[in-house]
Amino acid sequence: MKALRIYAGPLAREHIARHGLQPQHVRTIPGAAGGPKGLILGPIDRFLFGEWLPQSTQPIHLVGASIGAWRLANACLNDAKTAFEQFEHGYIHQHFEVPEGQKRMTARQVSVQFGEGLRGFYGGRAAEVLGHPRFRLHVIASRGRHILGREGRVRTPVGYLGAFATNSVHRRSLGAWLERVVFSSPGAALPFGTSDFRTRQVALQEANFAPALQASCSIPFMLEAVHDIPGAPPGAYWDGGITDYHLHLDYDNADGIVLYPHFQKAVVPGWLDKGLKWRHRPTGFLNRMVVLAPDPEWIRTLPNGKLPDRNDFIRFANDAGARISAWGRATREAQRLADELAQRLQSNDIGEILPL
Repeated sequence: MKALRIYAGPLAREHIARHGLQPQHVRTIPGAAGGPKGLILGPIDRFLFGEWLPQSTQPIHLVGASIGAWRLANACLNDAKTAFEQFEHGYIHQHFEVPEGQKRMTARQVSVQFGEGLRGFYGGRAAEVLGHPRFRLHVIASRGRHILGREGRVRTPVGYLGAFATNSVHRRSLGAWLERVVFSSPGAALPFGTSDFRTRQVALQEANFAPALQASCSIPFMLEAVHDIPGAPPGAYWDGGITDYHLHLDYDNADGIVLYPHFQKAVVPGWLDKGLKWRHRPTGFLNRMVVLAPDPEWIRTLPNGKLPDRNDFIRFANDAGARISAWGRATREAQRLADELAQRLQSNDIGEILPL
């Protein structure tokens, strides 16, 4: 059984048929939100950024939301391979200890612990990320508007209820409640069009690097919003996956290839679109995209027959050791994804490419 599937949009398939797939063809790499699911991509990340892409010299845009933003920020560190390994180990072994007398941790407690871990990981290294000679990082966060402009016990659930209801009718109407804010490496232009959704771009700096990355990972109701990020418009900032779950963006304005290590075939526009199956279909935005994703049959061979996910914190309850063991085994098995990818790329025979 093969572990890896490769999907591509029509322009990407045409490009590969003519030129193959070489590292110098890559112009943009997205990184999806999705929490622990992103762990399955660790071996592919280490191969791409540690071995394959260093064979080229062109600038590459890295566009991430939530865990995808953290993954791609790792790629901008001086020793990316070690950073990916440390990130994977830390994420797998994270443990949130519920204080005595509480049934669960509050959003504030989770945010404090998460922020401490983030600052510990990148402490003093933001300049490395921002100064990378080739990679231009774009961190996406969702900024609340109107009632969601500030977090509150009543206004937040009411605001998200309204966002959910209007988004189910038309995705662009979500822009009345939330806007896409992209924190970009200094001087970097956006590698995608913004006519699809209300968007702002803000310069990523050392002063706002940690708050922007934490905001991009701040799942509503599980973590607190990050308020008033330096250099950005005032307000409450939440997980970038709310507006851009899988980075279904207008990449058609870029040349070259959009190379997308992903944990599934579908590129879902926003987090609120997860249940709206008609929005999971590809559009012209993805014409230049190549998706690297695990075969669903192979996924069934993993612990519990699935990818790691946030529900595992509930599934394993207080047995953190069992969760850590399951996630560790899944990420070790994922080495097959990287090995198959390396074989296909290095043999100059990429093999079967499925329509996206």
